[in-house]
Amino acid sequence: MKRSTIILIVILAVLAGLIIWLVRWMSGGFSARDQPSALEAFLARTSLALSIPSKAKEEKNPFTASEDLLRGARNRYEDNCALCHANNGSGLTDVGKNLYPKPPDIRGTQVQNLTDGELYYIIHNGIRLTGMPAWGPARNDSESWKYVLFIRKLPHLPDSEIQQMNDANPGGESRERH
Repeated sequence: MKRSTIILIVILAVLAGLIIWLVRWMSGGFSARDQPSALEAFLARTSLALSIPSKAKEEKNPFTASEDLLRGARNRYEDNCALCHANNGSGLTDVGKNLYPKPPDIRGTQVQNLTDGELYYIIHNGIRLTGMPAWGPARNDSESWKYVLFIRKLPHLPDSEIQQMNDANPGGESRERH
């Protein structure tokens, strides 16, 4: 068999596989209740990584964590972020569970391994085709940098502080099963 014939057969088999996958995927509808497939999750992570300019990835947070800055950032987080991301950062709120794609657990390695510049860029500019809005003015803003400080603290928040947040902001209370 000629090499060109083998290549053509492989290409046709791949196309047939893609068509079958697409038909099966579309027959299930486009519900926001669904979990993204492994392929969708990979493509979303890759496109997000590619969409953040390399210069932004290298930016350093101009602020250092202090009790006052973290308290202010926590209050703004409660007001602007917890509805989707939960007071504890899990993303398991009534709103967050029904978004597509789901908000990530910002306490986990997927988010915590991002650079401060990447977190700032995502907070400041939002993420297209998701529920993540752009926060702050179009120019550089200090508030988005302060959110980064709080996001870094979220995995280490004591239960007492999460309870204070739940008391102050019941809409951001996590719906995790304990």
